Amino acid sequence: MSQTAEFHDDIIYPNTVAFIVVHLAPIAAFWTGVTTTSIVLALLLYVVRMFGVTAGYHRYFSHRSFKTSRVGQFLLTMLAMSSAQKSVLWWAALHRHHHRHSDQEDDVHSPLHRGFLYSHVLWIFDQKHGSTRLDEVPDLAKYPELRFLDRHQLLPAILLAVGCFLLDGWSGLLIGFFGSTVLLYHGTFFINSLAHVHGSQRYVTGDTSRNNWWLAVITLGEGWHNNHHAYQRSTRQGFRWYEVDPTYYALKAMSWVGLVWELGEPPREVVRNERRVGTAVLERVARQLAEQFATTRADAAHALQHAREQFDAHPKVIELRARLAAGQARSEDAWHELQAHLPHLPQLPSAAELRERLLQAYADSPSTDEIVARARQLLAERLGAVAFPELAPRPA
Repeated sequence: MSQTAEFHDDIIYPNTVAFIVVHLAPIAAFWTGVTTTSIVLALLLYVVRMFGVTAGYHRYFSHRSFKTSRVGQFLLTMLAMSSAQKSVLWWAALHRHHHRHSDQEDDVHSPLHRGFLYSHVLWIFDQKHGSTRLDEVPDLAKYPELRFLDRHQLLPAILLAVGCFLLDGWSGLLIGFFGSTVLLYHGTFFINSLAHVHGSQRYVTGDTSRNNWWLAVITLGEGWHNNHHAYQRSTRQGFRWYEVDPTYYALKAMSWVGLVWELGEPPREVVRNERRVGTAVLERVARQLAEQFATTRADAAHALQHAREQFDAHPKVIELRARLAAGQARSEDAWHELQAHLPHLPQLPSAAELRERLLQAYADSPSTDEIVARARQLLAERLGAVAFPELAPRPA
């Protein structure tokens, strides 16, 4: 499947009816009128509930990046769920799954594999994501009040909607509640659909997470997405002084009066991009880099196809086959020796070429040379497997 192609399936999305109604509801204000109170209410509820999404759903329930009391946890739950984005258990479970499989085939909402529309909103209505994966959130599922709200996911939002109506009538409901809810939906969804597409990458994370200042503005700091993927335990996502993060500022102020505590901070070596990446990330990035030079393998196969007879009879090839069969050489070493004797074979990309390509995507890091070396090794192994297919590893 093309990485840029839109994803399509045959799933019927029954919840889209309610979703569309929420989007159409504010239009009714043309008949009921719009009050100043409802506009102020909509702006206030957008900001306050966005804090519920960013501080609650994301930084607390998904990543446990700070601590609060059980009462504080419940109040944060009610605030987050007043956004009508399902339960904190459902939200956190799928978000944790996203981080484990970020931009891989199993990612819940990767624009890389599913396209913009699916990653922005349609994934929510996919039946396979409908139920709450309690096994992903055992630390949260132990609280009966959270399980109760998981069974009654719209209760906080309904209570807020009733309050808006009582405060300012139909305008308060249609603009104050529904209008701000629509804006809140798409402000949140943009992190899924755009924060892996538009922006810059400071850290090698093995995925396409990016830092985007205007996404940070509309989501109270969530747009520093590459920072977040580089160190998920940090409550603060704007790692540099100029990276505005209102959610963190609010939580920091709350910590001064004891409402929250133990806010996670990124280590200095992470902020300065001085920490080496883990083995899994290094391997993943190296493989991604090697794939960008996949034509090298195709060129090798083409060259060998047209010179197979001479190639197989070449003294050096016979010698290398014997050494490989006896375990006295590796395929990547064999390919280097072949190139010295058979100049018509395609050249392995140089370390400088691989490094240049890597730095087009990521900033330089202490792991750059290791990634380049591993990518070159992978390419050599693949080319060696083309030259000696009978000695290539067989799938288990």
